Amino acid sequence: MLERELFAFLDGTADAAFTVDQQGIICSWNRSAERLFGYPPSEILHKPCAELFQGRGALGTLVCDDQCEILECATTRREIPNYDLEVKVRSGERIWVNVSILIFQDDRTKRRLVVHLARDITRNKRSEELAQKVLQTARALATFSNDAERPEPVSPLTERERRVLSLLARGKGPAEVAQELGITTRTLRNHIHHANQKLRTRNRLEAVMHAMRRGLI
Repeated sequence: MLERELFAFLDGTADAAFTVDQQGIICSWNRSAERLFGYPPSEILHKPCAELFQGRGALGTLVCDDQCEILECATTRREIPNYDLEVKVRSGERIWVNVSILIFQDDRTKRRLVVHLARDITRNKRSEELAQKVLQTARALATFSNDAERPEPVSPLTERERRVLSLLARGKGPAEVAQELGITTRTLRNHIHHANQKLRTRNRLEAVMHAMRRGLI
């Protein structure tokens, strides 16, 4: 009864939502999951999710396999942070999703289900990849810049602002920079905003490029 109520609740969520049991077998599949991944429930239910998604993590390593770490964490009741996953959809295309995990247990039957909530972040990932390529090009250009070039003076950057721009220049995404520095994404945005004001730039990409050209990072 409780499981049916859970499945009915998930069917109305905007996020793609599905549940798997402790063996990784898909037990429910909502309408948003069908729209995002392309599979109707008739092709999905009672099948292994690892076989379906063939998911890879942010470092390119295989995440979805028979030895699923997510299910292991669920079994041992360890905390599971949200994570990015590149998965295969029905068309054969691979997309990026951010996944949050909830653990549901029916106290009556003792059956435990792992609820996956997924949202499409493919566009954000592609933007980050493009930004990293542009920064790589900018670093190469800065190496061969004209030594006679003398840019106008600007207000000095703080050590934290230089550190933020330096990490971005190394190809790290904003979330990675915030995590490495132990700050919130809001604080990170404030540092980038102040750097933009000082360098008279309009976005983080321009700020990094100008900082490199000026030899500030």
